[in-house]
Amino acid sequence: MALYKVEICGVNTSKLPLLKNNEKDELFQRILKGDKEARELYIKGNLRLVLSIIQRFSNSNENVDDLFQIGCIGLMKAIDNFDITQNVKFSTYAVPMIIGEIRRYLRDNNTIRVSRSLRDTAYKAIYAKEELMKRNDKEPTVGEISKEIGISSEDIVFALDAIQNPVSLYEPVYSEGGDTLYIMDQISDKKNKEESWIEEISLKEAMDKLPDREHHIIKLRFFEGKTQMEVAKEIDISQAQVSRLEKSALKNMKNYLSH
Repeated sequence: MALYKVEICGVNTSKLPLLKNNEKDELFQRILKGDKEARELYIKGNLRLVLSIIQRFSNSNENVDDLFQIGCIGLMKAIDNFDITQNVKFSTYAVPMIIGEIRRYLRDNNTIRVSRSLRDTAYKAIYAKEELMKRNDKEPTVGEISKEIGISSEDIVFALDAIQNPVSLYEPVYSEGGDTLYIMDQISDKKNKEESWIEEISLKEAMDKLPDREHHIIKLRFFEGKTQMEVAKEIDISQAQVSRLEKSALKNMKNYLSH
């Protein structure tokens, strides 16, 4: 894998921008307000991070352009899921997500060989989707993506399906002080919102024994199906604190019910 290349995926790596800390903070505040241009600048300002990470995979036989594109997808996911209330540097959060994205790609690519043309189609569709979202401020349909890149909807769906990577709900996303946040903690529980298992087991008494804040967290998480991040924003604490309080509340409820 030739990491000495100056141009990767049409990007001149020798001229990649480097953001200052105050610029990063300002851009992220704009991103949180839905500023698409700020998101684009933030992505470009962190491409050096992606470049440094793919050098860790120099022993891989994969094309450097492919790894750079996969790393960029991991970077975009990190930006979209970064929680500034965690009080950690963005790079600390982004590095494991980018590495994880690349490792999943390498693992799955070694198991099922996806043709270069399929991958190219998938990448074109992903980038077209990003551009259309930035331009129209809404999620584009497959038909709109098809029209944008001149590839049939059927081929786009097939290509995107071919590069999909299964991810465990128990895959760690972030860890601080021994408290690990998993992918499952980022997902809304739609099932519990409609047919809650809590209602079936009659846990009202156990919940009533909880402190007010823990009671509120359990109600939001399991009755209203909110993610830990959504709960954290609503009650104005960090997601790590929500995770700790939730675990403590569930443990106390379990102990109460077992007696």
